[in-house]
Amino acid sequence: MKNINLKSALFFLLGISLATYFALFALQGVDPSFITAIKFLPQVVSIDVIVVSLFSSYAWKWFIFRGWLVPFPNLNGTWKGFINTTWVDPKTGERPASIPAMITVKQSFLNISVVMRTGEMTSRSCTADFILDKENQLCRLCYTYDSNPMQTVKDRSPNHCGTMLFDITGKKQKELEGEYWTGRKSTGNVKLSFWKRKLVDSYPTELGEHPVSAIRDNKS
Repeated sequence: MKNINLKSALFFLLGISLATYFALFALQGVDPSFITAIKFLPQVVSIDVIVVSLFSSYAWKWFIFRGWLVPFPNLNGTWKGFINTTWVDPKTGERPASIPAMITVKQSFLNISVVMRTGEMTSRSCTADFILDKENQLCRLCYTYDSNPMQTVKDRSPNHCGTMLFDITGKKQKELEGEYWTGRKSTGNVKLSFWKRKLVDSYPTELGEHPVSAIRDNKS
């Protein structure tokens, strides 16, 4: 993950170190000098390690660091929306209606994983990363995934791998809009909005039934 602006991080860490040095000089009542700086080096390094640990565990999510120090958004939570696929149902000769879907994003300072769920399948990311290019106004999430449909639909929807590419848009970056490609030569568009910070670990029926399943159920 492109997890930090290196130049800003170096200045930030230097500022923390200098502030620590001056605080130690003041507390010990000594004048700044090379000898006393060497003497206080272990304490300064220890405080730097604590600050870095706290930052990478918690503080990276704070809005104050967004952009100048942390280049990527915090996508943690559950997102919901719809998939529009180019797949054609062989029984109807038509594309299905929009498919209700949700994703859960689990993100730390160093890693990110994505799980997508619909009424028929669950897919999990294998690799994921941000594509960031400020000059070209790009802020994207790209990941490869392994999709595992329910056993009852595998006759028409077998296991497959694919790639998802989202543009991160909207006010406060609360919209995901993109497209996917799969190993079974299907493609489609996905549009999602942020729903809640909690990670929902099963597909909620309130989001709606998969349209192909709905057609099959009505005919049975």
